[in-house]
Amino acid sequence: MARSGALAASAASMAFTSGHSWRIIPRPVLETILNNFANHLRVPQPLLLHGPRGVGKTSLLIHRLLPEWNKGPHITGYVDFAANTSVPWTSSPPGDLPSFTSRLEHELEAMAERGVRLGTIGSASVFSALNKWHGVGGALRRLIGPGRLTKRDEAVPVSALWNKALIAFMARIGDGEIDVLLGEAASREEAAFMREAVVALRLAKEVLGMHQEWRREAVMHLNRTGRFSRSLVNSATDWPCLLLQILSDAAEIDFFQPKLVINNIDVLRRTVITDDSAVPAAMYHDSLIWRVVEMGVNDKCLPVIFITSDSYYSYQAFIDFGFRDMFIFRETFGWTHEQAKLHMTSDFFSESEWKVIDEVLGPNPRHLSELYALKQTDSYQHPNSQSNFEDIVDVYLAYLQVTVVNPAMESALALLQKFSSDVRNGKILKEQLHFGAPWRHPPPTDDPVASLKWAKIQLMDFVQSLVNTEFGVNYLADKSFEILDDPALVAMLEVGLLYQQRDPSFIRPITVGIQRCIVRWLVQERMQMSFPDYMSFLWQRIIRGRSYRHLMKEIGYK
Repeated sequence: MARSGALAASAASMAFTSGHSWRIIPRPVLETILNNFANHLRVPQPLLLHGPRGVGKTSLLIHRLLPEWNKGPHITGYVDFAANTSVPWTSSPPGDLPSFTSRLEHELEAMAERGVRLGTIGSASVFSALNKWHGVGGALRRLIGPGRLTKRDEAVPVSALWNKALIAFMARIGDGEIDVLLGEAASREEAAFMREAVVALRLAKEVLGMHQEWRREAVMHLNRTGRFSRSLVNSATDWPCLLLQILSDAAEIDFFQPKLVINNIDVLRRTVITDDSAVPAAMYHDSLIWRVVEMGVNDKCLPVIFITSDSYYSYQAFIDFGFRDMFIFRETFGWTHEQAKLHMTSDFFSESEWKVIDEVLGPNPRHLSELYALKQTDSYQHPNSQSNFEDIVDVYLAYLQVTVVNPAMESALALLQKFSSDVRNGKILKEQLHFGAPWRHPPPTDDPVASLKWAKIQLMDFVQSLVNTEFGVNYLADKSFEILDDPALVAMLEVGLLYQQRDPSFIRPITVGIQRCIVRWLVQERMQMSFPDYMSFLWQRIIRGRSYRHLMKEIGYK
């Protein structure tokens, strides 16, 4: 376990004591696809970059693409909703929704301020985008104040109210804060234009905030009753979507080409709310994505790239949104075995070492980087060390088992226990509890011991069925969708140990190394079971057990 701790520290810092430093290897085909998309001024659809964990999506973006996308006229806003955690093999813990929304809004505001300094965003463009989608007359009158309104103002157009509110709001903010944002301007006229544009952005945010405050009680009622209102949900995403609209309208080729990258968009869907006056996180997530898609279809939008490892976006998202072509979908699986051998055996591992890696861990880039970090630690580089490379691989597998797979399986058991509780409370549809379903009869009482026993037997039964299918099932084979209703599958997808591909439509462990650890978990649990529990497990396998062999991979498929 001491060596496992050394691995975590060395993998996090990437400070290798000897040998070659780890490097990000180019991927020409994927980079060309992403560059072609990002170099467009406006696009009709967002792009979704999807793939298992550890294949190098974030590393490629940060080290290879983002530096180029922030040169010259290009400006790229980058938001990583999992930035506060280390690179996890499994799903990140849910955070607080307001912190994520403020992070997104701050990035878009910074991009808009860049457009103001370049002179492409002015007060008129802000008012035009705001007035196009929102009724702002009442909010502007309140911001102006009753003491500054006359009877003539009751019949004036909204644009006149906007100008009057702009003057009042500018006096309230003061020039000091605005001048800090703008820096030095070339002339007095340019400074005045930029100052008015910055105040216009602040005023638009204040107006939309006022609209949201007016809907506060309605949103609280929505949360209490569990109902849905599109207008109330959209009010939560009004400000970021307005900024996207303003930035899209202001884009100019070779002068101002903004784009937005949102990494780990799946984390936003699982965040929690602590205030009843805020819309649920899943609704906020759906509203944001749907409005970006709608903006692209109607007017074309600046390039938006979503990045995720969550299997929800492989298949279920397209069912929930009811729109098959909502994304430009790009799925990456990292290196093939041949590509990984070509890159690794020259600088990082010997031929004999690579044969062990290829058989035990596979070509996953994160596995390779973490294993190389462990190989370069002092305990293995010492001249008197008796450890061979197989020992290093064994220690790394133990590290994965203890820090990744076992905690994830505990989380999966908790999800299955919650499913059992939901069945008792009538929250699960009867169609999901159809005749013959192995999960049809959870414990009838609220006994945590019985619930845990049932959950463990269900999870072991599911893992055993995966072993029988050689850890690969085609969930679209023969139009057989029953596996997608399996709560054990849903739990393992939710914690991130399994991955649901889109094309080809396979469900499999995210890596070969994780697959080995899942098998070890099953063997360990079977060895630790008491005789009555083991008989219950055998009864489950024989009488109600899962069998997904008809969904196995095609023979000969690699």
